[in-house]
This record gives sequence, structure tokens and C-alpha cells, in this order.
Amino acid sequence: MVIGNRLKELRESKQLSQGDIEKRSGLLRCYISRVENGHTVPAIETLEKMARALEVPMYRLFHEGEVGASIRSLKLPTGGDEWGNKGKEADYLSKLRRLLAKMEPDDQKLLLHMAQKVGRH
Repeated sequence: MVIGNRLKELRESKQLSQGDIEKRSGLLRCYISRVENGHTVPAIETLEKMARALEVPMYRLFHEGEVGASIRSLKLPTGGDEWGNKGKEADYLSKLRRLLAKMEPDDQKLLLHMAQKVGRH
């Protein structure tokens, strides 16, 4: 999936112009056009701005459809003092699990690949 095509599809389905997205997101219309036409790949922060401007959860930029069964069945770890078992970390992991469940397996792999690239730098 090309992210630009998906962004344009979502924008047009909401009957918004690139100028409307510019006003809502603070991103330049020419930049939005470059993303939609596949001339540039937006950073995660930029995708967050676009999702807010389109008034959709961020996963909708990557996925259209039902929750994937493979992620839906994941269970959070229990017990111990490891990171993610308590408090804010557990809440974050729970939210991440719900969002990942809404993605197609291929999109999940793409996201994991991107996260691994970012983690190496």
C-alpha cells in the first residue's frame, strides 16, 4: 500500500481539499500534494497531524477493514516487575495492542520493519 494513495482516498471521502488539510494540520498544501503523489514519505509525526486533520485514528491511514485475528488474540504479560506490566506502560501496551489488531498482517509487518529501522539509529 502506498500511504499517499490512502491519504488522498481518506481526504476525498471526507470531501476535503488539500487546502482544508493545510489549515487543519499546519502542513503546507504543496507538501500534502507531494505526499499524496508519492514524491515524499512523511514522518510518523506528520502522519499523526494528517490523521488529526482527517479526524480518523492513525491506524486508518494504514488499514481499512476489520480487526486482524492474529493481533486480536494477543495477551498482555502478567506478573513480575518487567516494563509494561503496570501503570502507564501497561496502558500504553494495551492501546498499542488494540491499534495493531486493526491492521492487516502485511501492514503490521511494514510497521514492525519501520520500528526496527528507527530503533537502530
